[in-house]
Amino acid sequence: MKLNYIVVFLLLFMSSLINSQQMPLDFSETADSFIPFNGSGFSTRNDSNGNTGGVGQFYNDGTNAGQGFYLDVAVDLDIEQKITLSFYSFDPNPHNILLKLENGTNPGVEIKKSFTVPSPSNWKTISFDFKNANYILNGTNVSATGMYSRLVIVIDEGTTTAGAYLIDDVSDGSVATDPNVLDVIYTDLVWSDEFNTNGALDTNKWFHQTNGPNGGRWYNEELQHYTNRIENSFVSNGNLHIVAKKENFTQNGVTLNYTSARLNSKYAFTYGRMDVRAKLPFGKGTWPAIWTLGKNVNEAGAYWQTQCFGATNWPATGEIDIMEHGLHATNEVSSALHTLDQNGNTSNTATKTLPNVAENFHVYSMIWSPDQITFLIDDIAYYTFKPSPKNERTWPFDKDQFLLLNIAMGGFSGTPNANFTESSMLIDYVRIFQNNSLSVVDTFADKFFVYPNPSSNFITIKTNEKNR
Repeated sequence: MKLNYIVVFLLLFMSSLINSQQMPLDFSETADSFIPFNGSGFSTRNDSNGNTGGVGQFYNDGTNAGQGFYLDVAVDLDIEQKITLSFYSFDPNPHNILLKLENGTNPGVEIKKSFTVPSPSNWKTISFDFKNANYILNGTNVSATGMYSRLVIVIDEGTTTAGAYLIDDVSDGSVATDPNVLDVIYTDLVWSDEFNTNGALDTNKWFHQTNGPNGGRWYNEELQHYTNRIENSFVSNGNLHIVAKKENFTQNGVTLNYTSARLNSKYAFTYGRMDVRAKLPFGKGTWPAIWTLGKNVNEAGAYWQTQCFGATNWPATGEIDIMEHGLHATNEVSSALHTLDQNGNTSNTATKTLPNVAENFHVYSMIWSPDQITFLIDDIAYYTFKPSPKNERTWPFDKDQFLLLNIAMGGFSGTPNANFTESSMLIDYVRIFQNNSLSVVDTFADKFFVYPNPSSNFITIKTNEKNR
């Protein structure tokens, strides 16, 4: 039984390391944001000279001598026992920093460094050598080793002095690794729609899903009907227009105040890259989405259900949200995965803030391999989903998925603006890539002759194939 507890602890600890941020920290991304406690405050800003790039601003309001900040970040003292950081104070006073490492394979450890600051104010590098640390619990000196998953910073520990301080370049000597490295590059275009023909949609490629599965309407307290009318979806000037409109409309015996369109692709695939170049609708309460569902989803009225493939309930089918807008702040888009293990308010998600999504086109992409799913915007990867272990609860993504394009109204995006009339999602193109390389063995094996056989020091390769 004791061994079982140890195994469970190690699994939980390793999981926390996998989900932790990595060193070094340069405050250039939201994952580097510390969590303040006891009334302190944290933000990011330009450096002290106004240069862009990002530094952390740590603020004590002076109400509590134990104010501090923490971040879940992986630190391995078995590799390097030193942590350094750059510190900037706007005042000339002496300061101290208490640095703690917690949630480790060994008990928590800490080091407190006192120092003076340059005059005039300038950056100062502070070094914490964990060969000479103390246990947090009893203060015993120790040469600290092991792995930890939480870094705690306390500035001017033991005092109630208010102040704002800058910290940058927190490092344990490790080299940053890219968590979004692509494992497969897909290059062969296998399906697309460039939307070059004005008028109605190409029904060889798209299906209008209009049957609301929730008593004639949709789930999530959404306020729209999806229709197959050209007023809600059409092609013009090289773009697909999906139009959400404020209008009273009765369908399926239910009257609602908004209409829109929900499109299913008549193409489904397993593994590959999908690019969708889109400009998003404007207005609070609009909820545009570019996403996929398993072809096997049991949803009445969905295209693949009508083709007799729908045998599995959501979320066992898997859902890949390539882009959603309206769930967060304006211009903050998100990507997410829904599985049996994590669905609804899933933790498998990431957000990205973009400049004016209602005025600018962006390319929203997903690269899906047998081992991971990576999300990109304008060809820059920003989130990778790579669960371990992979099983039916965490990874249903080994079967065909199909694409959905829609604008919902209300629901999790909030109440629409009272003055909303209509707004559109414009899509320039949809492109799906896979790798369809021909087999050299299958294509050419019977067209070449190698002799002698058995071979000697030299062989001859002969073919009757001619250049074309």
